[in-house]
Amino acid sequence: MPDRYDLPAHFRWGAATAAYQIEGAVEEDGRGPSVWDTFCARPGAVRDGHSGAVACDHYHRYTEDIALMRGLGLDGYRFSIAWPRVQPTGRGAVNPAGLAFYDRLVDALLEAGITPLPTLFHWDLPQGLEDTGGWLDRDTAHRFADYTALVTDRLGDRVPAWITLNEPFVHTVYGYALGIHAPGRTLMFEALPAAHHQLLAHGLAATVLHDRGLEVMLANNLTAVEPATASPADAAAADAYDTLHNRLFTDPVLLGRYPDLTGLGVPDDLYGAIRPGDTELIHTPGLDALGLNFYNPTRVAAPTAPGLPFDLVDIPDVPHTAFGWPVVPEALTRLLLTLRDRYGKALPPVTITENGCSLTETTDPDQPRIDFISAHLHALARAVAEGIDVRGYYTWSLLDNFEWAEGLHRQRFGLVHVDFTTQRRTPRASYAWYRDVIARHRGTR
Repeated sequence: MPDRYDLPAHFRWGAATAAYQIEGAVEEDGRGPSVWDTFCARPGAVRDGHSGAVACDHYHRYTEDIALMRGLGLDGYRFSIAWPRVQPTGRGAVNPAGLAFYDRLVDALLEAGITPLPTLFHWDLPQGLEDTGGWLDRDTAHRFADYTALVTDRLGDRVPAWITLNEPFVHTVYGYALGIHAPGRTLMFEALPAAHHQLLAHGLAATVLHDRGLEVMLANNLTAVEPATASPADAAAADAYDTLHNRLFTDPVLLGRYPDLTGLGVPDDLYGAIRPGDTELIHTPGLDALGLNFYNPTRVAAPTAPGLPFDLVDIPDVPHTAFGWPVVPEALTRLLLTLRDRYGKALPPVTITENGCSLTETTDPDQPRIDFISAHLHALARAVAEGIDVRGYYTWSLLDNFEWAEGLHRQRFGLVHVDFTTQRRTPRASYAWYRDVIARHRGTR
């Protein structure tokens, strides 16, 4: 029997991508270098020495990719705008050729009947800003507000809703604390000023967007945290991890205050980054919707060695993706209910802005991806039945892409297979399945 999901009639179906992962054309039309161009040039930083220099060549093939979106019947397409394509150094005047690309992209999407949902920052900071401190420098937040104004002055007449940042938790921890992602810094907890400055950038940009009558979203990577056992030590470790991963990046926006950081051993001012009035700047603009990127829950145990106040442990006896992430769809229901209980009336409507399954190049057939998405849609429907206001679902990803430090070939998230040598696009079984799910839902409206 075909998969059916009890989701609202107004529910928006979409797919998502990010600029550095698909666009390529990193040296064309005046684009400046990003931290990811620099990071990829570092020997050993990215698997097999890959980079996003070409990726899916979407910069030249976007009309072909929009035809694939139209074939799916998408309501919306989430993409990101490359800051160094618009402002090559992160400062100063706009680069007309770079912004013109997004002008063409938006018009082509609208012509296809697809609503654009742009993300202003998806990790590709202009290298010029990183050279003066990147997100560790408070000034970067103000430069982000300037960039937001430049982009929305050009596109805001056709694009009603905007995502400011993508996954500030992941960018802070992987990019500034652990060095796994660009810019490759290894500051551990002293990376947390980068978290605050991203949230400050969100607040400043949200004010710019609202001043223009535009809707504001923030896409947070959130996880359902569970202690490994019922022991008090594991419960305390789980609480510390929940504070770092979830609450540190959500409480200031929704509640106007940072959570208690005692369990992390972090000073309340995040190593001097927080200044008077900052939390008001972050909170006051408000969110029109919360973007939720969800892939897996996290099981946490008490630490077994000095350093972090928690250990992350595997969840056994469940399927795992090619990334090794446990597949536990009911954790999405649990997470949404936790958000409602934690934030109450402060929780705005939610959109699932990323959810998807990485498989290997050789996985055939595509059934594990279909099973993953279907199970998470059922979990989403259960949360909706419990009263959670969920407005849409954007699967990750439309295309196989440059998967950051994992390079091009190992992690395949796409509904569409991409041969990175020929750039041939081949829709997978999950593409046809998702198309049919959207069509069935549309037929019930």
